[in-house]
Amino acid sequence: MQPGKIDILRFLELSETIPVVDVRSPSEFNMGHIPGAVNIPLFNDKEREAVGIKYKKEGRVPAILEGLMYTGPSMTTKLELALNYAKNGKLLVHCWRGGMRSEAMAWLFSLGDLQTEVLEGGYKSYRHHVLHSLSGKRKLIVLGGMTGSSKTHILRYLREKGHQVIDLEGIANHRGSAFGSLGQPPQPSTEQFSNNLYNEWKKLQSDLPLWVEDESRNIGLAFMPDSFYLNMQDSMTIILLMDVKTRLPRLLEEYSAYPSDSLKASIMKISKRLGGDNTRDALEAVEAGNFARAIEITLFYYDKAYMFGLKKKPLKNLVYVDTDSDDVETNALKIIEAARKITWL
Repeated sequence: MQPGKIDILRFLELSETIPVVDVRSPSEFNMGHIPGAVNIPLFNDKEREAVGIKYKKEGRVPAILEGLMYTGPSMTTKLELALNYAKNGKLLVHCWRGGMRSEAMAWLFSLGDLQTEVLEGGYKSYRHHVLHSLSGKRKLIVLGGMTGSSKTHILRYLREKGHQVIDLEGIANHRGSAFGSLGQPPQPSTEQFSNNLYNEWKKLQSDLPLWVEDESRNIGLAFMPDSFYLNMQDSMTIILLMDVKTRLPRLLEEYSAYPSDSLKASIMKISKRLGGDNTRDALEAVEAGNFARAIEITLFYYDKAYMFGLKKKPLKNLVYVDTDSDDVETNALKIIEAARKITWL
């Protein structure tokens, strides 16, 4: 059964109902993959390296023979995995460029009477599609505000009320600050972050406003695609202004539950920016259990940094909303009211 080759648009359309098999090596898959895909590699990492060296030194046929030596004993296991993963006898298959690896595995799967479609251009074409799509202009509304302004909670409220929202920090498994990794699962790679971002992006209607939280170019160790970040910088930003005393109780509730050692390690990440005296005072406050004081010290740095960052945005795109409450619903309604005044809405 000869596998067909399809372009990325058709591949993604079919992937809504047909399982995707990524036949690249485990390290390639772990660096970045199509969300929901399963990895049934033709070669493991060492085998892939050996075949590549053979190809460069001796050419195509010796490389194929080398590959067959590795894959022959494991063909049964690979086919069994594919049979278990297939849905209604169908699979979508891809490698890096849509070449020999995906064609070889599609042939193997056909021996089990599986109908396969191979992605033309492979994962490389998927990545090109992801980055091109995320560079597109949309009616973005960026929700800004200093640390502790409950922006994430407000965006969740907006989503519950039917607004289109992408939770960038949720996708990154990080809350943005030096303390952002506390209580979070491991972060995806930058490549996988953009894949996961696209997976949310493609589900939303392009003609309706889309809310995101104001972020730096990187959220922890995950960096946003350049064009997506630049579009955010050039989009309308609604900034919630809330004083320190109003923000402090929520931050205290969220972070005081973590071990002192974790909090101190987070403070040390920004010690150069805090300065020696502030770092010492913050560490001592944590050691004494005075978490409110430690938060106030670090907030001074984050507030200053955030206001400096706002200067990089076009002044005409900034809308300020004052509040003296940390109630999520109250502030969400104020934000929605401010959004209604944006002319393109």
